[in-house]
Amino acid sequence: MTTKKIVQQWFQNWENGNFYALPIAANFIHTSPFGDIVGKKTYFEMVEANKEKFLGYHFIIHDAMYETNKACVRYTAKQGNAFSLDVSEWYYCQHNLIEKIVSYYHIGEIRPERQLENPS
Repeated sequence: MTTKKIVQQWFQNWENGNFYALPIAANFIHTSPFGDIVGKKTYFEMVEANKEKFLGYHFIIHDAMYETNKACVRYTAKQGNAFSLDVSEWYYCQHNLIEKIVSYYHIGEIRPERQLENPS
C-alpha cells in the first residue's frame, strides 16, 4: 500500500468516526503541541476519553507531499460551525501502518511579548 493511501485512510477513518480502524502501529507515537502520546493502546484510550474533542471533524486538505515512507499534509480541520484548526502534519510509515505523526498547530493566544508590531 502506498503512503498516500495510508494517509487517506487516516483521514477517512477520522471523518467516519471509526478511530479504532486507524492504520497505526502498536508502537505509534503522536507528537503535538500538547506533548507525546506513546502507543496505540494509549492513543485509543485518549481518544475514547475525549471523544467530543476528537470526533466530528471534516478535513480540507490544502497541500500534501508523499514519499515512500513519509508524507506531509497541510489541512484545516473543521468541527461543526464553531471550531476550525489549521494543521501541518508529518506522517512516518512502515509496513503499511503509521508509526509516528508530528503535528504542528497553534493552541492558544500569542503572548503580548511575541506580538508583531505594525511598522507603519
